[in-house]
Amino acid sequence: MTSFETQAPQPAIKGASARRQAMLDYLIQVGSAQVDELAERFGVSRMTVHRDLDTLAEQGMVNKQHGGVTTRSSSVFESNFALRSHIATREKQALARAVLEEIAPGEAVMLDDSTTASELASLLPAREPLTVITNGLESIDRLKTVGGIKLITLGGDYQPRFNATFGLLCEQTLANLRANVAILSASAILGTTAYVQDPAVTQIKRAQMAAAERRILLIHSAKFGSSALHRLADLSEFDLVLIDAGLAAGHRQVLDDAGIRYRLIKP
Repeated sequence: MTSFETQAPQPAIKGASARRQAMLDYLIQVGSAQVDELAERFGVSRMTVHRDLDTLAEQGMVNKQHGGVTTRSSSVFESNFALRSHIATREKQALARAVLEEIAPGEAVMLDDSTTASELASLLPAREPLTVITNGLESIDRLKTVGGIKLITLGGDYQPRFNATFGLLCEQTLANLRANVAILSASAILGTTAYVQDPAVTQIKRAQMAAAERRILLIHSAKFGSSALHRLADLSEFDLVLIDAGLAAGHRQVLDDAGIRYRLIKP
């Protein structure tokens, strides 16, 4: 039975931008779809679907084909900040709001290069004064004019596809710093192990974990049940794991059996 036959229609979504975001989220989950399938699911005409897909294709999000569409490979998504920033936006914002409650004024906060961490960066002025340490340029950009934030930028080799810095200089700076809490994300979760696609990213995330007293992982539920190339850490190495409420019961059971400290967050 095809996904077209099994997927329930999507509730009506107001606005082209919101509809395209929902369409992209759906395509990332299923991998490919037909125009007729998308028209029925989102309650719009085939012409509207074609316009939406043309826009997503121009942004490099999808590959439009005759009669249908496919998403880019997962490795491409995980290695491109611009693409990742369009995925599961509501869930990331909910995770950012939740982790903000774990941060107290006066603390030193470490942020990785993830798009989820950049969502948190926008909220951190509510906890000022803070010291924020990050290699992510999007987080830096969001905090650079905030008077109550002492911003420490991690130098190193700039990699445009991640919009962040990595390498030896970045590691050396981290080795001389100590934060109250590190906020990180990962590419995939298999069992109770977090994985990251790129070795340079993995190395800096590990250094950030080592430089913090507490470690919190923010992770989208869709990343469970898959793997990436490089092992980051077991989930037991984090003081808290925050996951959106879409996590399947089977994955929750695995976390419960392993005694992982986690909390489900509703968008």
